[in-house]
Amino acid sequence: TNRPSTSSSNRRSAGEGSLRRSIAIDSCMDSASLAINARQSSAAQVFAFTGRGEFRRKSTFAFKGSQRSRRAPATAAMGKMNDSGPVVKDLVLIGGGHSHVYVLKMLGMNKLPGVRVTLVAKEVNTPYSGMLPGHIAGHYTWDECHVDLRPLCTFAGHRLIHDEAVSIDLENKRVILKGRPSISYDALSIDIGITPAKAVQGASDYTTPVKPIYGFGERWEALLDRVLSSPAQTRVAVVGGGAGGVELALAMQHRLQVELEKAGQSADRANFKLITRGKLMPTHASSIRKTFLDIFHDRGIEVIEEDGVESVLKSEVVLSSGRKVPADECIWCTQAAPQSWPGEAGLETDNGFIKVSATLESTSHSGVFAAGDVASVVGHPRPKAGVFAVRQGPPLHDNLRRYLLGEKLVDFSPQKVFLGLISTGSKHAVASYGSVSFGGASSTGAMLWKWKDHIDRKWMKMYQEMPVMASPEPDVSEVALAAGPATIAALQAVPMRCGGCGAKVGASVLSRVMARLNIPTRPEVEVGLDQPDDAAVITVPPGMVAVHTVDFFRSFVDDPYIFGQIAVVHALGDCWAMGAEPHAVLAIAQVPYGLESQVEDELWQMMSGATAVLEEVGCALAGGHSCEGAELALGFSVHGVAKREKLMKKGGMKPGQVLIVTKPIGTGTLFAADMRAKAEGRWVTKALDSMRKPSAVAAQLLVEHGAKACTDVTGFGLLGHLVEMCKGANLAAVLDLDEIPVLDGAEECLKMGITSSLQPANVRLSRAVANQDGIANNPRYPLIYDPQTAGGMLASVPKENAEACIEALRQAGYPSTCRIGEIIEHLPAVATAPEQVVFVQDAQNQFSASGESKERVRPIDLNNCETGTCEIPISKKQKAK
Repeated sequence: TNRPSTSSSNRRSAGEGSLRRSIAIDSCMDSASLAINARQSSAAQVFAFTGRGEFRRKSTFAFKGSQRSRRAPATAAMGKMNDSGPVVKDLVLIGGGHSHVYVLKMLGMNKLPGVRVTLVAKEVNTPYSGMLPGHIAGHYTWDECHVDLRPLCTFAGHRLIHDEAVSIDLENKRVILKGRPSISYDALSIDIGITPAKAVQGASDYTTPVKPIYGFGERWEALLDRVLSSPAQTRVAVVGGGAGGVELALAMQHRLQVELEKAGQSADRANFKLITRGKLMPTHASSIRKTFLDIFHDRGIEVIEEDGVESVLKSEVVLSSGRKVPADECIWCTQAAPQSWPGEAGLETDNGFIKVSATLESTSHSGVFAAGDVASVVGHPRPKAGVFAVRQGPPLHDNLRRYLLGEKLVDFSPQKVFLGLISTGSKHAVASYGSVSFGGASSTGAMLWKWKDHIDRKWMKMYQEMPVMASPEPDVSEVALAAGPATIAALQAVPMRCGGCGAKVGASVLSRVMARLNIPTRPEVEVGLDQPDDAAVITVPPGMVAVHTVDFFRSFVDDPYIFGQIAVVHALGDCWAMGAEPHAVLAIAQVPYGLESQVEDELWQMMSGATAVLEEVGCALAGGHSCEGAELALGFSVHGVAKREKLMKKGGMKPGQVLIVTKPIGTGTLFAADMRAKAEGRWVTKALDSMRKPSAVAAQLLVEHGAKACTDVTGFGLLGHLVEMCKGANLAAVLDLDEIPVLDGAEECLKMGITSSLQPANVRLSRAVANQDGIANNPRYPLIYDPQTAGGMLASVPKENAEACIEALRQAGYPSTCRIGEIIEHLPAVATAPEQVVFVQDAQNQFSASGESKERVRPIDLNNCETGTCEIPISKKQKAK
């Protein structure tokens, strides 16, 4: 279907001639061949057919004619796609279910300019339900059956908010979050799965629920440890006779028997029973029920049918018949229930499930969609099975695009009969299709398992390996193209926005943002935001000295709230490292160009994160400045105070003192990998948690334990900041590479060859390492040059206080605190130049083997290292010496 494009003259001319493309799409077990004709248009209606030639669905895929090659790229093998201009509309996806992962990928591969996509996810790793029994049985690793949402969002250029949605303000179109401010939406989709229906007395206290799936893996591993650590017979009751309960019962028994045999124990030490209120597998053919009853009999598992659970006690399950089934462990796999908050928010529901039409749009609220287990499709009731969630992905993506483009939505009719491949714990499966079934513990069952394994791995691969997207071609002149890539980069087109004060955020927007913020203050702030003036006025208490610092950087995460938290922790770090208490800050905020509503929300989210930390540490926000720019950025001018005698300075180290660091390192390489969509979500989550942790208490404890020298580990890396301290005190240091705490995933990112863009500049400081030839091959060695953001405190404390200090810091919420070295008076014996003030040791390269020389550390000008790290002012008298 050819339609004229009206978006711009470029798009009108982009389709000159005829364009024909063929695309293969694999979705679960279906394959579709799509043919697209486009003439003078930017969109084509697409019809998809199954292998049987039956009509399945139609959708609109927007292509930019001859400009298709300019679609934003994935860096290297897979990386973040470029932004597509100012934000016009916000699409928010709640939950990382099977339908939403499809939407996320497709909206990355075929972006809608002007639409910002935000995923709100309680967990950054979403499990694939089809592989969960195989994981429980030990056939798949945790990573093999989980989709990591962070690399997926990074590839597609979407925002990821790691939090839980708890409600929706439908009138004002805002999603209410559990641990942070709400976010706005223009279109909303919900795919949050379901929770266990545990209305039975005692079920909440004495059972291990299968739902929600994302946490069952950990709960199962804990159960497995309990069984293996107990010498007694373990009695396991699985409640639920559907396909899920059947698969899990067989998978758990298989895994337990394997693990018990590995431990040299009897495989019969775990006894299983399956309990169901009705018949076994009631939604499947009777032949399936007979097949699995035979399998359970052969495996020694008793099946109790038509006898539901009335109550669950600590060591037994009481049935409706009055029978009491002994149970040391009870697995709850009954019919699950929907989460209550969508209905409580005002969405129309069907027994708690969000009621949607055949277009997957809410029957009560336009622009709100739902898919997966949480949705109830009017006229198309289906079991709560993963296959239906997978199949809803394409029509959901199609209708979300249509809604945002103002087009008519299309109906989706799910199939009534589907092929189910049900595993038996061991690597066998049973096929169920309507009234037909075959397989089991036979060669046919083994073949079916291989088929199921192939299908499942193929589905996972779709979201674990992103396609390489073509690099964009800049719209620049031939002269610029001939001048080379540096000139092209400098001439990238930017919006025609005013500079100077014309770039400020509008007064009305700023007023609304400030009115919504909970602005912290202090009595020392005489003139601040409560009575705005041209400048803030802050009192310095008697006997105190003022400590001033400033910091500013652009965002490296897609969540403005988290960025605001990290930016303020980073800025306050210099003040804490001096032993000072920050009293007030002035903010410098830059938000991307966009519609007024988007600018307002972005600024509010970012400053909400910042003020939350300021309030936590007792620091006032006294004023600031805001402006529009190409990207999100935030900085602070910090005013702090301290007693002069309590100040910690870089030059305050003494020989024999112990080096302590309070946070793990590795943020530079991790976020360089994250930009390329190569960092696992759980790595990035832990790094963000570390960066958001204020160092206020850490600095106070260091002072209390006698620290006189301290700095915060930031852009110059651990080595760079240690060298600053050594030069300030005219001392040397031994750094223990094996003891340095490292963030999860940092070493893996190094193995992939990924480092921060600042790393090469920091590595120039390697001339300060006395034993570089001996230590450079250690795979951890590059991490001492890794630039940190919002890093921990690096301090020297008296040796006699070190252990107490470390323990106090760990108890105070800095669990990675470690002793990483010591201060020495003379240069290392292996030093060949006066600037070699650090000996880096590991298990194979011990400092004790060479020790100190007799040469004292002298002030040396190292300004030719080009980092600025070593530029210590030296007097003419010192230079003469």
